[in-house]
Amino acid sequence: MTARNTKTTALTTLTALLLLTGCAGQQPPAPEFAIRYEEPDPSDAAGARFLRDRNVVEPVLADLNAYLALPYRVTVAARSCAGEGTGYDPAEHLIELCYDDLTEDRELLEGAGSPHPDEDLAELVRETVHHEAGHALADALDLALDDRAEEDAADRFARLMLLRTPEGETTLLTAARAYDLAAASDPAPDPSDEHAPPATRAESHRCAVQGAAPTRHPDLTTPARAHCAATWAQSRDAWTHDLTPLLRR
Repeated sequence: MTARNTKTTALTTLTALLLLTGCAGQQPPAPEFAIRYEEPDPSDAAGARFLRDRNVVEPVLADLNAYLALPYRVTVAARSCAGEGTGYDPAEHLIELCYDDLTEDRELLEGAGSPHPDEDLAELVRETVHHEAGHALADALDLALDDRAEEDAADRFARLMLLRTPEGETTLLTAARAYDLAAASDPAPDPSDEHAPPATRAESHRCAVQGAAPTRHPDLTTPARAHCAATWAQSRDAWTHDLTPLLRR
């Protein structure tokens, strides 16, 4: 072997070692949900400030990370989206949480006379992050779902996570009211929307809350919701089964 070949082999070996050890000391990102705040457009400054000051997203991600062990990092990028809407990008393992959506949601709440728009808006963000985490997990688990089925599954995942505590019931009921407001403001659902109609999503949230804790919510108990306890149990057990490879506890 020539001296040149020996040097080339040594450099190749060193490069491989650096890659294996995280590129000269740089560790790969932890496989977890993580938040990244980006600079907002001027029109979205209030929404960006709200997310940071209220510390809305961080406790949600901490709870998800305590419950689940992801195979890779999923980043929640809080950013201005120019009206494109919050969503999950499987190619980048990225949840886009849009500042401009917060502006629209606040207008909806304040227009309906919400006495506590800040608190209600925070609840909507919590429900949204859980929903988008459901998409990320459907991707991580390689669940075979078409677009509408995945949207419904993401809603069910949000309920699974939130209904572990009474505080989560408040989140779901606040989101249900917001869906009702959206349905009232635009009675004709967009046929191209992959989500269930807002009124349907609202009722599904209320049904799950009632089915999970009927004694805490006698006001939600109606003959039409007699099936909700069984529906909730089936939904909970199905997602828990799917999540088995990732569960920490």
